[in-house]
Amino acid sequence: MKQADSHLARRLGLFDATMIVMGGIIGAGIFSNPYVVAQQVHTPTLILGAWAVGGLIAIAGAFIYAELSSQVTESGGQYIYLREAMHPAVGFVYGWSLLFVIQTGGMAAVALIFGNHVFELAGATASEFSAALLGSAALALLTIINCIGVRAGSITQNIFMILKLVAIAALVIIGLSLGRSPSNTTIASAVHSSTTWQALVAFGAALIPAQFAYGGWQTACFVAGEVRQPKKTLPRGLLLGVLGVIVVYLSVNYVCVHVLGADGLAQTKTPASAVMRLALGSKGGRLIAAGIAISTIGFLSQSMLTAPRVYFAMADDGLFFKQLSQLNRARVPAFAIGLQGALAILIALVASKYEQILNYVVSVDVVFFALSAACVFVFRKRGQYLSPSPQAERGSGGEDVTPVNPTLNPSPRAGREASDVFRIPLHPFTTLFFIAACAVITFSLLYKFPLNSAISFGIMLLGVPAYFIWARRDR
Repeated sequence: MKQADSHLARRLGLFDATMIVMGGIIGAGIFSNPYVVAQQVHTPTLILGAWAVGGLIAIAGAFIYAELSSQVTESGGQYIYLREAMHPAVGFVYGWSLLFVIQTGGMAAVALIFGNHVFELAGATASEFSAALLGSAALALLTIINCIGVRAGSITQNIFMILKLVAIAALVIIGLSLGRSPSNTTIASAVHSSTTWQALVAFGAALIPAQFAYGGWQTACFVAGEVRQPKKTLPRGLLLGVLGVIVVYLSVNYVCVHVLGADGLAQTKTPASAVMRLALGSKGGRLIAAGIAISTIGFLSQSMLTAPRVYFAMADDGLFFKQLSQLNRARVPAFAIGLQGALAILIALVASKYEQILNYVVSVDVVFFALSAACVFVFRKRGQYLSPSPQAERGSGGEDVTPVNPTLNPSPRAGREASDVFRIPLHPFTTLFFIAACAVITFSLLYKFPLNSAISFGIMLLGVPAYFIWARRDR
């Protein structure tokens, strides 16, 4: 592989990395998914508990990606980890799935939400096609902005992330000023009468929408090649970003339960809008519509900034269209950004509904989350993660001269000095907990949405013959 990352400008700092992490997680889900959780578990304690456990899963994932990102500092994120730890075919299938299912499908779905809420903000009723057209226009504009350069894209991302947090803060503050909703005794008694197994199954089902809303922390690793001091900046950005999102999500859900009650929340598909309408009337509904529109456009901006670096890395390996590895005058992979934007626009225009897109997007995504977590075991077994030696020899100038056995670092891209590597707290328990959570979510999706899951896995598996076609061409 060519060392193409040396041509990418390292312009992103800790603040940018943290904003990318938070922007990749906070989308439209936090404004609507609380009611889905409340339909599964029916007490305020269990509702908030589901979001807290979802946060624990997210922080476990952040620990894993912090260790991996401190070890591998090329742009490409999961593609690089899977390629180095398992096989280039596994990395390719991930990148293939990202382009044709995970990233572009998710962007198309969020673009539809953006279009619908802009029309709601204007007081108009939009058809599905009108919302798709408006969402496609937003995708096209963001594609152009991110082709201008990484700094233009990151500034746009940071602005929308700050505006998004302002809208959420307004929701929390205004919601706390309202009176507490009376609890629902019928629901409470029903919960007490359920068996332990039924309660566990219900709580597991509640984790699915919560985990959907928490997904996206890994995308900061896609731009590792453009982050200043990535071995330090990325792990810190991951942990700070995920911790910030946990605080935001628990605050929003506390307000929804506080104002609407557990029963009222379960019956309200737009809980954020319901809270704002109770506080400010129709003006409040329009205000939160603006907040949701800002949230979605911020997510799309983050997606445009990060994921194309994966396709860039694949093409640089000779495993994808060679144009995807070409940089424009601004030193960004403009062709990769443009291809992703075009596919997202196509899906937005031809797909039917947001929910149908997400059902098959997430089932593939969590599979690669678990595989990426398994990379930690592979790297450590190979000895690429070295423990710092307390007997490190000192040179005449006082510098460390502890020798590193080259056989323990077979890949110069993956192996790093131990002092530079973030280590997962409580590994392997933390890592196994995350893998088990991914397995539970995958099983739940296969059980609840077998058709959509089959479609997504079919597209993913098409990447296997595609890999061998490109690998043969590269010989």
